[in-house]
This record gives sequence, C-alpha cells and structure tokens, in this order.
Amino acid sequence: MTNVFCLGDCIWRPEPVLVYSLDGILVFGLLFVCTCAYFKKVPRLKTWLLSEKKGVWGVFYKAAVIGTRLHAAVAVTCVLMAFYVLFIK
Repeated sequence: MTNVFCLGDCIWRPEPVLVYSLDGILVFGLLFVCTCAYFKKVPRLKTWLLSEKKGVWGVFYKAAVIGTRLHAAVAVTCVLMAFYVLFIK
C-alpha cells in the first residue's frame, strides 16, 4: 500500500496472490491417498467407493492401492510434510 493518498488517476492494485501453492497441492494429495487407503480397510466404504477400477471413480481405487502398497513411503512423506507445515512454513 504505497499510494494511500493518491490524487488524479492513480489506481491501487493489490499484489497478486497465488491461489494454488505447491505445498497445498502436496498436502491435498497426501490426505487423499491416506483417506482412500483408509476407505479400503472399511468394508462398506470399500464396496461403495472403491468398486470401480476405471474412469473418474477409479481415481479413488488407484489412490487406495498407492496408499496400501507404499504405506511406508506415504507415512514418511506425511511426517515430513507435517514438520514442514508446522515449523518451516
């Protein structure tokens, strides 16, 4: 806010704000994979949400497979992302 009192044709324009940040997308992806892996363990949710393996609904199935097969890597990444969000950001 450099030109608060501007006479004439001065127009105050705020700085552009990034709507999507890389760390926000990573957090969303990790939470999505972890949630779908949890859904795979619940029988009723598994039949309701993870029954399709292709198409748009297949994304949930594929995220659940990634979460269960790479559970150690996903867990380490979640801990690192939590450390980043809490202490560095």
